[in-house]
Amino acid sequence: MGQEDLMNTAEDVADQFLRVTKQYLPHLARLCLISTFLEDGIRMWFQWNEQRDYIEATWSCGYFLATCFVLLNLIGQLGGCVLILSRNFVQYACFGLFGIIALQTVAYSILWDLKFLMRNLALGGGLLLLLAESRSEGKSMFAGVPSMGESSPKQYMQLGGRVLLVLMFMTLLHFDSNFFSILQNMVGTALIILVAIGFKTKLAALTLVLWLLVINVYFNAFWTIPAYKPMHDFLKYDFFQTTSVIGGLLLVVALGPGGVSMDEKKKEW
Repeated sequence: MGQEDLMNTAEDVADQFLRVTKQYLPHLARLCLISTFLEDGIRMWFQWNEQRDYIEATWSCGYFLATCFVLLNLIGQLGGCVLILSRNFVQYACFGLFGIIALQTVAYSILWDLKFLMRNLALGGGLLLLLAESRSEGKSMFAGVPSMGESSPKQYMQLGGRVLLVLMFMTLLHFDSNFFSILQNMVGTALIILVAIGFKTKLAALTLVLWLLVINVYFNAFWTIPAYKPMHDFLKYDFFQTTSVIGGLLLVVALGPGGVSMDEKKKEW
């Protein structure tokens, strides 16, 4: 079997998977995508005093402002998750969660930590894809009305979402000299380039979902660490952030790459 035959077989398997899961995939994608916000909102409730004291001590902003920060994070994240899952005011919920990401990036000094900054940007990419999906749902209300084609804002949101999502994988690259790390880096880099440029997008995104799923369960198994140890919270944070990026990739699989992609341009050739 040649390389082209192998690729065609893989695409057939991916298409079959999509046909079987088409009805459920967008729901699963949204649930995965908001998981990190859901977990963080719940954590704000259970670690209210610790979070408030940390912000008060770090920024010397006083008890009242520190309390407002924790309350805003709790309500903003849990409220946004409820709206997205119930599919009400999704665009407003996404903008609210964008604001939470920006606020936390500054408050927790993530801006100066390249790894965490890239992961937050990848999370933003997932929200961009969710925004694009909500736009397409809104337009479906006017099915049958003549259209000039897919709107540019939606196309560029999908492009921006794909490009930002791949930042997550750049944080997973290991610059070691052993064969497995080199192979993993080569395959991973090839896949993220395919997703970014929108070529064989659904197959590449589905492969990345499987890869991330394995890495997440193996390396971020926070449930194996006692809750009182700091590593438990660190791995838990990593686990849910990775799950959210998986949700973003599942949206790419479910919706396709959008108009600004090589897959779409191929149809015109």
